[in-house]
Amino acid sequence: MDAKTFREFGKAAVDYVADYMENIRDCDILPSVKPGYLFDLLPKDMPETSEDWRDILEDVDRIIKPGITHWQSPNMHAFYPTASSFPAMVGDMLCNAFSVIGFSWIASPACTELEVVVMDWLAKFLKLPEEFLHSHEGPGGGIIQGSASESILVALMAAREQAVKHWKQKHPEMSESDIRGKLVSYSSDQSNSCVEKAGVLGAVTMRLLPANDEFILTGEILEKAVLKDLEQGLIPLICIATLGTTGTCAYDDIPSLGAVCQKYNIWLHVDAAYAGSAFALEEFSHLRNGLELVESLNFNMHKFLMVNFDCAGMWLKDANKVVDSFNVDPIYLKHKYEGQNKMPDFRHWQIPLGRRFRALKVWVTFRTIGAEGLRAYIRKHIDLAKRFENFVLSDSRFEMVANRSLGLVCFRPKGDNLRTTELLNQLTERKQIYLIQAKRGNLHFLRFCICGMDPQEEDVDFAWKEIQSQLDVVLEKEFLNGVKNDVDIISQKFSKDVYINGTAPISEKSK
Repeated sequence: MDAKTFREFGKAAVDYVADYMENIRDCDILPSVKPGYLFDLLPKDMPETSEDWRDILEDVDRIIKPGITHWQSPNMHAFYPTASSFPAMVGDMLCNAFSVIGFSWIASPACTELEVVVMDWLAKFLKLPEEFLHSHEGPGGGIIQGSASESILVALMAAREQAVKHWKQKHPEMSESDIRGKLVSYSSDQSNSCVEKAGVLGAVTMRLLPANDEFILTGEILEKAVLKDLEQGLIPLICIATLGTTGTCAYDDIPSLGAVCQKYNIWLHVDAAYAGSAFALEEFSHLRNGLELVESLNFNMHKFLMVNFDCAGMWLKDANKVVDSFNVDPIYLKHKYEGQNKMPDFRHWQIPLGRRFRALKVWVTFRTIGAEGLRAYIRKHIDLAKRFENFVLSDSRFEMVANRSLGLVCFRPKGDNLRTTELLNQLTERKQIYLIQAKRGNLHFLRFCICGMDPQEEDVDFAWKEIQSQLDVVLEKEFLNGVKNDVDIISQKFSKDVYINGTAPISEKSK
């Protein structure tokens, strides 16, 4: 493909994307295809010769689009938002065009240095402790990881290697394998599944401690578990706390957890993938309490800050602890500028060697939207969630399961769990809006989260009307089934009164 053809293809693709976003509300949020649909529509082998780009773009619309769940639709209310914006798309396009692999400074100086700049921008925007800034005198700083899952795994593995080194020096009589076998980590049973997975991948026992009645992990809960493990000769390693749990967006008690972690020399990592955005708002300044006690934390720009996936910010109070744990430095990766001007070689801060120029889309987005626009966007999500919350509270057939938290409302129809499940089934079958179910103890409930690229009040109103109408259907089915059951019971009772052992009573015989 030459430059002229690329311009034609590229312009047509941009037009297609713009049209898609403008008309996304017309799409059913969930596709109607069945597993394997694509295998019947595509050839079994790649084409031998090149095909016209017009045919390819037409097939995107004809074959690919029908199989998409439309995450950027404002009718998406499942999980948490996956952010996007036109500036981020442009930044990603430039990133793909330059196609640099920024594993070291010399591999592409702009890739490394822009990341240092935007991560300090973001740390200041979120009002993080200054120890997390590259520009601070200390060894801290930020990096863009692919996801919260990667960030948590990096923290756990760095904590593991630091603990092994510490205990080996303190107890030279212990073998490295003995030390590793005694390591134990902690998190809440409300934490994301990636926390448990990090324990599996990091070969470290992960204790998921039961949160309290408000779904919060506290220092008191953690300390009891730590003392019990110490009595058994185990080595407490890391606590992974959550600000914005997956189920209800609850906030773990960071100050009390931090005090316990400092007392027992435990690495404290905070997963603020969703709720970390609220650090930027003064009305949520309480969420920043205790962050000065944290060793590392992560926040997903691709959830709230209008930057598309994958783009997770991770900050370390002492990046040397990660570099020392992950440093593998073959001669072909060395360069004469290593260590100068505090410019990091980010390959030592992450799991893969290669890395994309993700800072470019962050930089383009932040410059286009501005800090004021980002704060307004976060507040808009919160206000829309308040609107939905008021709808729930105004209908006596529904109840709240937990307090609204940022853009998330947890609610359910009053009654047994089957009613909640049937309502979700109705909504999913119609494909007008997309919600998911969660559990609090034995109670099932629905999560309604403000998502999509451009949600508006009318989108929330549409969703509420859809929910109300489908609850009407569920209640009508319950009523009709109840009437049928009552008729069956009466019929059976009448049958028993009239016929005994298959013989009609005397009064019937006389007739």
